Amino acid sequence: VGVLMAQSLSKIKWNEMEIAIPSFLILLGMPLTYSISDGIALGFIFYPITMIAAKRGKEVSPIMYGLFFVFVGFMWILNV
Repeated sequence: VGVLMAQSLSKIKWNEMEIAIPSFLILLGMPLTYSISDGIALGFIFYPITMIAAKRGKEVSPIMYGLFFVFVGFMWILNV
């Protein structure tokens, strides 16, 4: 599984920070939290944030904004 994930790293647009930051947080979050779902949650949380910060918020689908709130709630419940 790790090799298949590593092959996908070359397809990430590392020069676009609004894409690179959430991708990096997913990569960093999985091993640091010992949880694949927590790492993915970080990506779902930070992708809309970075897109809004880059003034590209209209490119994010409404479903992604919905998932943002779902995963913020997920992280909040885990930490309560």
